[in-house]
Amino acid sequence: MSEIPNRKPIENMLVKEIEKYVKGKAVFTVLDEGRPEIDEWIERGYKLEGGLYHMIAALDGPKTLPKVPKGTIIRSLKPEKEKEFVEVVNAGFDWKRLEPGVIQRWKSDCSPFSEEWIHVAEVSNKIISVVVSRPDVNYNNFFGGRRGYLGPAVTLPEYRRKNLAFGLTCRAMNFLFDKGMDSVALYTSEQNIPAINLFRKLGFCISHRWKFLRKTFHNQR
Repeated sequence: MSEIPNRKPIENMLVKEIEKYVKGKAVFTVLDEGRPEIDEWIERGYKLEGGLYHMIAALDGPKTLPKVPKGTIIRSLKPEKEKEFVEVVNAGFDWKRLEPGVIQRWKSDCSPFSEEWIHVAEVSNKIISVVVSRPDVNYNNFFGGRRGYLGPAVTLPEYRRKNLAFGLTCRAMNFLFDKGMDSVALYTSEQNIPAINLFRKLGFCISHRWKFLRKTFHNQR
């Protein structure tokens, strides 16, 4: 398609007008990595601030679970432990990512989903690491696929670097394979190098990349 006359001045004008309505001190936008428009946003005062990877792996057989510390039990979440599950996720991310009642919402959004899709590692009956799996509903509905989805692994800080995230991710992939899924997808930050290396070991490859751009307003808005 040929260049639209005056495209950039018009878009710059529209962006400036929209920025007038921003509540707060910063605004974000997201573009596909490699898009030439990234340079135009930088010219408008936006700065690159990391990115996001969409990664996919084939599910063509069971994965071998790695060794985990003695006394660690890997299982599906017990229904009566939802409160502890939510607390561990929020503590592991160091912000309030989940609210009580989230499991019931997930069940409503995806009818096959139940506590068995949530994989946890426990020590002395205490949850220390979590991975959530579920069907990739939108993809499956649109493409007629059989793809699973993995949420980010979260481990309490004092239990990290003990193969727990690796073990739970393997278990989740095996679970999805047993449920008839032939592939699995997830999202991870491009800055999370340990997670990316882990996923590559499990057969994941990057299918799409996005870049985040942020503009901070130094005047009082």
